[in-house]
Amino acid sequence: MKKYFKIRISKKVIGSNNPVFIIAEVGVNHNGQLNLAKKMVDAASASGADAVKFQTFKADAMVTGSAPKADYQKRFNSNTSQLEMLKNLELAECDFKELFKYCKKKKIMFLSTPFDLQSAEFLCKLGVPAFKVSSGDLTDIPLLLRIAKYGKPMILSTGMSTLIEVKDAINVIYSTGNKKLILLHCTSNYPAKIKDVNLRAMDTIAREFNVLVGYSDHTEGIEVAIAAVARGACVIEKHLTLDNNLPGPDHHISLSIEEFGDMVKHIREIETALGDGVKKPRASEIRVRNVARKSVVADFDIQKGERMRKGMLTVKRPGTGIAPRYLKQLLGKCVRRNIKKDQILTWEMVG
Repeated sequence: MKKYFKIRISKKVIGSNNPVFIIAEVGVNHNGQLNLAKKMVDAASASGADAVKFQTFKADAMVTGSAPKADYQKRFNSNTSQLEMLKNLELAECDFKELFKYCKKKKIMFLSTPFDLQSAEFLCKLGVPAFKVSSGDLTDIPLLLRIAKYGKPMILSTGMSTLIEVKDAINVIYSTGNKKLILLHCTSNYPAKIKDVNLRAMDTIAREFNVLVGYSDHTEGIEVAIAAVARGACVIEKHLTLDNNLPGPDHHISLSIEEFGDMVKHIREIETALGDGVKKPRASEIRVRNVARKSVVADFDIQKGERMRKGMLTVKRPGTGIAPRYLKQLLGKCVRRNIKKDQILTWEMVG
C-alpha cells in the first residue's frame, strides 16, 4: 500500500516509515464509572498503546427515545432502550477533564470520539490533539464540518460506507482547508466475521483518495489487526477491556489486557520486519552469501601458460572467488600459475 503523507498528532508522527499508531479503544467499557475508566488508562498504558480512546456524548443529543438497539447491544441488555443504555454509559464533562489529566500523568495520549456538536466543542476546548470520528457519523455533515473547522487532525472510520459516501465526507472535510485526515477501513459488526473483513479495501481507499489509511478492528483475536499492519495500515484501533464478562455492550468483543499487549508486541515485530524497502544484502547475510554462492573452480589440474578452454572450468561453492557470471570471459585467457583441481579461481591467476 502506498503512503505519501505524514501527519503529526501531538508528539507522534504517523505515516510512511513511522511506527504504527495504536489506539486502545475503551469506548464505553468504563460502564459509566470514572474509577474503572482510570484503570483502563492504566491497562492501555501498560500494554504499549500510543493512545487510549473514549466516547464523549450526550445521550439525549445522540439518539431518540425510540431508537432501536443493534443486535449486539441487545445481547447485553434487551430490557432497556438504546437511550437508557447510553445514559447509563455517559461520563460527565468533569470526568473527562480528570481523565485528560490522568492520561498525561500516565504518559499516554487521550482521545475521544464525539457523537454530537456539544461534545465536539467540549473536547476541542479540553485540548484533544486529534479527533476520532465513528463510522456511524461519516454521513453527519454538520458534525464533520464542525470538527474539521477546529483544524486538528482527524481519524475517520469508514465502516458501513460506500466509496461515494467516503468521497463525500472527504470533500466536506477538505472544504474547510483541513487536510490532516486519516481514514480507517472498518467492518461495523460486533464481532466482525473474518469473511467480511476485506483488508484489500485499504488499498482501494489509499489509491482512490491518496490518504493515509489504517484499520479499526472489530474481529475476535489479534490476527487480522496484525495482518492489516503487514498490508500497510498506519493506525490500528482495537477495543480493550479489563474483563470480557463485565456488563456492557462492547466487553465481549474486546481484547483482554494480555491479548492487547500481545497484539502490540506482534505489531512492533511486524514493523521491524517490514524494513526500509531497499533491496540490498543485510549485514547478517554477507557471511552466508560467501558460503551459499558459488565461484569458478578448476575442473582438473591446469598448468601455467595454458589457455582456458571449455571443459576446464566448473562452478562450486563457496562464493569467495570469481563469480560464475564471468565464466565465459575466462575462456581464452592465459593461466599465470599452476592451478589445482577444485581450486577457486581469482583474477590474479589469469591474464
